[in-house]
Amino acid sequence: LGCDWSSDCALPIFDFPGPFGEELSTMLEKLAESINEEAGLIWKIWTENEKEKIAGGIYLFENKSTAQNYLDMHSARLKEMGVEDVRGHIFDVNGPLSSINKGPVF
Repeated sequence: LGCDWSSDCALPIFDFPGPFGEELSTMLEKLAESINEEAGLIWKIWTENEKEKIAGGIYLFENKSTAQNYLDMHSARLKEMGVEDVRGHIFDVNGPLSSINKGPVF
């Protein structure tokens, strides 16, 4: 599955008390699998910083609409799980510069 340079990237970041690492991977495996079924998703990179107690992800979507729909849904889901401070942003992908640095946008 690929995209063109008009794809959009969503970047949600949130405070997260843990767990992290292997324990988080085990705990959220089914969630990770379900994310593959989200409309417009091309890929996701999971991020975490145990020291600062924050987590998030970098997602590439086919377009801004599917990125925004996912960000709205995921923010609501996190709040239902007790995560109060969800910060999410949607960015345009700069294709020419990303290709110079071997960005995985295709």
